Amino acid sequence: MEGKEDPVKLHKEGNTLYELGKYEEAKEKFLTASELYKKANNFFDATYSIFKAGECAFMLKDYEKAAEYFVKSADLSFEKGFDRFGVSALEYARDCYKALGKKLEADETDKKIKEVKAKLEETF
Repeated sequence: MEGKEDPVKLHKEGNTLYELGKYEEAKEKFLTASELYKKANNFFDATYSIFKAGECAFMLKDYEKAAEYFVKSADLSFEKGFDRFGVSALEYARDCYKALGKKLEADETDKKIKEVKAKLEETF
């Protein structure tokens, strides 16, 4: 069955589960979809799926995991040139660090957000 899994279908199932408040199940769908998107070189949907997994973890108040997913999404976004999306992911990661009381990580993330935003403004 491994080769037949459809990332788009998984992504849609994840969205449905998310809307139903079934965040743990939705998170698993998004993480699997992300891996399948990566294998298919669909990096935008891969970053978006990781981001959605972060939102699920955030809703479950698992801020540690949520921050990890948001940072992964941001890293892949920056690597592939989706800088604005990466900034959004970092903003969520910063919120997770604040919720965890991790001031240093929150401050470092905030600094990175400002650097990227400044770089983006230079290009326009």
